[in-house]
Order: sequence, then C-alpha cells, then structure tokens
Amino acid sequence: MSPGNSLRKHVLSPEITPLIGVFDMFSASVAARHYDGFFVSGFGFAASHYGLPDIGFIAWPDIVAFVQRLRTAFPTHHLLVDIDDGYGDPEIAAHVVAQVEHVGASGVILEDQQRPRRCGHVDGKQVLPLDEYLTKLDRVLRTRTDLLVVARTDATEEPEILRRAAALAETDADVILVDGVRSVDWIRKVRAVIGDKPLLFNQIAGGRSPRLSLPELERLGVDVAIYSTPCLFAAQSAMDAALTELKASDGRLPEVTNGVVGVAASLELLHENLRRRQPRPEAVPA
Repeated sequence: MSPGNSLRKHVLSPEITPLIGVFDMFSASVAARHYDGFFVSGFGFAASHYGLPDIGFIAWPDIVAFVQRLRTAFPTHHLLVDIDDGYGDPEIAAHVVAQVEHVGASGVILEDQQRPRRCGHVDGKQVLPLDEYLTKLDRVLRTRTDLLVVARTDATEEPEILRRAAALAETDADVILVDGVRSVDWIRKVRAVIGDKPLLFNQIAGGRSPRLSLPELERLGVDVAIYSTPCLFAAQSAMDAALTELKASDGRLPEVTNGVVGVAASLELLHENLRRRQPRPEAVPA
C-alpha cells in the first residue's frame, strides 16, 4: 500500500489518528518509540534547520530532502508534511507536491495564507482570495497520485472561517483544517459545515486552540490530531536545564543514572534506525 493510501486508511478508520511533530532526525527517532505517525511541522523545521521563526524562510528543496531522510529511516511511519502555501504560485506548489510524494511523503497540508506568512497561532495572518487558493489547491490535487491532501484555511473572521471551510469541503481534498481555532464551540461549527469530510485539529502549547485530549477530540468529530511542537519545546527546555546544571557544577557532567541519557542509551536509539532499514527475513515455507 502506498504511503498516501496507508494514511488515508487510518484517517477514515473509526479511531482518531495522532501525528507527532518532528523537527530533525533525532527527534523523529525518539518519537518513533511512541507513535506511528509524524508531522513535519513548519514551525519546528524553520527553528531547527534555519534557527528562524516560521514566517516564510523555508525553501522547498530543504523540506524534500528532509522527507527523503525520514522515509529512509522510518519506512512504515505516516509522514504528513507542512508545505505552507506551496512556496509560490500553483505551478511551484504542484512541483513541490510531486517531489515530496516521490520521496515518500504520506500527505501534505496546503494553506491559504498570503505572504508574508505567519504561524497559524499568532496574529497578523492574511489569506489569499478564496478563488486564488482554490485554483492552487485544484492544481495540487490534479498533480498528486495517492498523496493525502489537507486543505487548510487561516481565516480569522468568523463568517469567513465557515465560508472557506464549506468551500474546501466541496473540493477533492481529503481532510479539512481550520488553523488557530479558538474554542470547542468552533470545532463543532466547523464540523457541521464540512459534512462528512475528515477534520484535522492542530494544537500547540501556548497557542490559540484549547488543550484537548484525543478522546475529547474524537467525541467532537475530529479525525486527525497533529501536535506541532512537543518535541521541539521539550528539547529547548531540557537543553536549557542541562546547560544550566553544567554551568552550576563548574563543568562536571552528571552521573548517568535513571533518567539521565548517556552514550549507551543514545547509541541504542540510533541503532534502532539501522535495524528498521534492514530487510525482513522471508518466511520459511512450512
């Protein structure tokens, strides 16, 4: 089964599908011990690859190269990829989609923001005219083969949110995302206007959306939950704490005890990636 169809099967199943945001190969290695699906977050990738905020700096060849490395190391994981606005006009967006599908992405999220773009959970977002976005989305949908496509709106005015969500639901997009949704009530409103289309919910620590569990989201009719930044924010917190402790101890490393990672534990994690790449032995006929 192709990566796109595998993810599509999970999205259409009765249970909600969680996808964990990863920002580099090491964060993906840790996440793979806990979850079967990754979200290539623009926030995390911009922070990790460029050391910059997610406001339009990402170049599409960098995303394609990252997805290719992920697919090599994690051959069976779902890979949903944030491609912002497609990085340009409809032709560029279609080219990017063809490239990420070729290297093994399971799906992409295409937003309707116009540049300069912003993270979906901050102020200052502006959206393209709806017809202009629908033209780009249609070009992407006609380009993909099996790739799952999430149509995303970043509209902030309430009537426009519902107008765009309804319009996106009329397309051949597989899943609908309204980013930065502010309340449970608005999840219900969006769910009502998109009919039977699968719904994706994005929550980020400190963002605009409510903190909800998977069972709570499932009861609200959400089909996919993406977690953009738990690995990134945890890494920032842990690294800051470790270096603060190192400075306070005059440069003496901590003893490797329970809860402290040393050489052996880190190498074991990395060797798991090698083992995934090895072909499975063929079954011996009885």
